[in-house]
Amino acid sequence: MKFGVGYFPTYDGMKPGEVARLAEERGADAIYFAEHTHIPAAETDRFPGQPLPNKYWKTYDLFVALTAAAAATTRLRVASGICLVVERDPIATAKAVASVDHLSGGRLEFGVGAGWNRTEMRHHGTDPRVRMRVLRERVEAMKEIWTKDEASYAGKYVNFERVWSWPKPAQRPHPPVLVGGAGPTVLDRVLAFGDAWFPNYHDGLIDRIAELRARADRPVEVQVMSVPADPKVFAALRDAGVHRVARWFPSGPRARVERAFDEWESAIAEYNPE
Repeated sequence: MKFGVGYFPTYDGMKPGEVARLAEERGADAIYFAEHTHIPAAETDRFPGQPLPNKYWKTYDLFVALTAAAAATTRLRVASGICLVVERDPIATAKAVASVDHLSGGRLEFGVGAGWNRTEMRHHGTDPRVRMRVLRERVEAMKEIWTKDEASYAGKYVNFERVWSWPKPAQRPHPPVLVGGAGPTVLDRVLAFGDAWFPNYHDGLIDRIAELRARADRPVEVQVMSVPADPKVFAALRDAGVHRVARWFPSGPRARVERAFDEWESAIAEYNPE
């Protein structure tokens, strides 16, 4: 089982390339960057039990941050955790994904989801009531662009005919699509258009992984975010066949990020002593 880190790449914290380089130096397999284009001012009290942390509205653009991370490293997988596809134009996003994957030599992993902030979605013109259908069509449309010299897509929410778009991704047929979420219908989406399930760690996760395995007629990876720094949890997820686990590191100066690495690495060393 592999280990990664998650980070909100804020403009007032350690820069995306610096965090990625540190992650690679300290043996991480992947780094995941969060995305929010903005946070509606009336929505800053939506975090469970406390005000929403200001890192949610201080992040660099996702694909700018991923490019910086890719340029600063040679081995590290760079991933969106998650890209809010329902807030993005699919043709432009397909170009961004392909560009980062091509420039990185095939190291991008494309985590996707609809997000939780319905006001934020509305600001981008997406009706929250149909967000999951929009998500599916936009991912399907991007796959057409990545894999076809001349792509077309006809859906209810996405329509285009005979488009040319290069570069194509370095990974074939395209970067792995990691479907985020843990709701009651998320496994339907994973099986419909995902290469992997990418939930946050939660009670009952092991049973849901078993359900995914029972339903899938093809290999489907599982990567888990927000995992406690607990060797017993690592072992349980390994036994469930999880490919990679990660946790969110705090945004901020280098010393704060390094302390988070120390805690994470201590748990990994206890789980897997040399």
